[in-house]
Amino acid sequence: MTGPVDRPAPPPLPPVTPDPWTHLAGLTPARLALGRSGASLPSREVLKLGLAHAKARDAVHAAMDGDALANALAGLGRDTVTVESAAPDRATYLRRPDFGRRLSARSRALLSGAGEGVASAAGADIAVVVADGLSASAVDLNAVPLIEALLPRFAGRSLAPVVLAHQARVALGDEVGALLGARLVVMLIGERPGLSAADSLGAYLTYGPRVGLTDAARNCVSNIRAAGLGPDAAAAKIAWLVDRAFALSLTGVALKDGSDAAELPMSEKPRLSGN
Repeated sequence: MTGPVDRPAPPPLPPVTPDPWTHLAGLTPARLALGRSGASLPSREVLKLGLAHAKARDAVHAAMDGDALANALAGLGRDTVTVESAAPDRATYLRRPDFGRRLSARSRALLSGAGEGVASAAGADIAVVVADGLSASAVDLNAVPLIEALLPRFAGRSLAPVVLAHQARVALGDEVGALLGARLVVMLIGERPGLSAADSLGAYLTYGPRVGLTDAARNCVSNIRAAGLGPDAAAAKIAWLVDRAFALSLTGVALKDGSDAAELPMSEKPRLSGN
């Protein structure tokens, strides 16, 4: 009977070499100054990347909690209408973006006036649409606080019931707004998750909504979340853009966001040179 075989100890793992840009890592959630172990990333950074990827995948496939949103908005005094796009399920929605841009037949009939409370809202100044998009978690976390911050800023303008849209893309707001006869649509939608944020909400503003518009006709306020643009700051930007949209009767590339300059003291505002 032979005794245990003496095996040589494995070589020690190379130490993690620090990155000279480490001081910049605290300024951004971007992956900077990760260091290296030999020729590879440190194990801790590989694991963090895997976790971020899993969170992004979960955000894309999760379902928006429409009932919870409707109850929360009822607490703010807002009625809601639930619609869905022409995509019958999540798998189809992800494969066919064009289906997510148009309403289902049932939803089209509902917004055309067949639904209780919808016909009476026709011709409202603003229609707010809350859509799952590519991150339902972004909507569940951020939509209600943002709407709560927007309501006092929309005082004096008529509002349609909040439309909760499932399996929706940004352009679905055009058809919703057109059917409601709204002058302007504010589409709040979950943005495509990245590896730094899976809970980012975007707000897309479209004046004179109608089917067939392109993104050149919209203004966007993005990265609305606790670790990005908070609800109060986002609401201030959106309200500024809405006021300018009504003043100019347009949104899109011709409407520039001057909300930051508008909040500066007069002495700090940029001077515009004229010819």
